[in-house]
Amino acid sequence: MKMTETFLKPMHPEGWKFVPVFAAVTLLLFWLWQPLGWIGLGLTVWCYYFFRDPRRAVPENRGVLVSPADGVVSLIERAVPPEELGLGPEALVRVSVFMSVFNCHVNRAPIAGRVTAVAYRPGKFLNASLDKASVDNERNALAIEMEDGRKIAVVQIAGLVARRILCWVQPGTSLRTGERFGLIRFGSRLDVYLPEGVQPQVALGQTMVAGESVIALIGQDAPARAARID
Repeated sequence: MKMTETFLKPMHPEGWKFVPVFAAVTLLLFWLWQPLGWIGLGLTVWCYYFFRDPRRAVPENRGVLVSPADGVVSLIERAVPPEELGLGPEALVRVSVFMSVFNCHVNRAPIAGRVTAVAYRPGKFLNASLDKASVDNERNALAIEMEDGRKIAVVQIAGLVARRILCWVQPGTSLRTGERFGLIRFGSRLDVYLPEGVQPQVALGQTMVAGESVIALIGQDAPARAARID
C-alpha cells in the first residue's frame, strides 16, 4: 500500500453534497479571522473522513456473517425484530454496533441473500447507544433471506446527531456479503438479528470493521464466544 493510500481514502458520492460547503465556509472564515479558518479546516477534513468509503477484504466463505458497520459492539441480547419486517414475535439474538461521528458510516450487507422487505419508520433521535433507541428512534429495517431460506434482519437506527438514513436497495434486490446498501448521517447504530440457534462470535466492546469483522457463523457448529476485557 502506498503512503498516500493510508491517509487518502475514496469518498462516497454523498460526501460531495457536504465537503465543498465545508471548504467554502473555511475559506470565508480564513478571510474573516485566521484562527477561525483553521477550525473550519479541521471540520472540513473531518467531513471528508466521515464520508470515506474504503475498500474492504470481505470473507467469501459461505455462512460467514460480517459486521454491517464500523464501530463498537454495544449490545448483545435477545430482542424481538421490528414488527414491520414480519419475522414473527419470537425474540432473537441481537448484536448492535454503535458508530461514533468518527467512524466510516457506509453500511454493508451482513450476508449474501435476497432482500424480502424494506421498512422505514420515523421516530426520535435518542442516543443510539441506548437500548430503547431500537424501539423509539427513526429506523430503516431490512429482511434478508439467505440461500437456505432462513432470514436475518439488519436495522439502521438514527442517533442523537444523525438526521437522515439512506438505503439504496428495494425488496427483491440480491446482495452479496459486504455489499454496500446504505449510509447514515452523522453518528448512529446498526442492529443485526441472528436466526434462531445461531450464536454470536463477538464480545461487548469489540471494535468492528464493516464487511470484514465476523459476527457469526451460520450453518456451522460454532459455540458462543467467550471473552475477557484485557
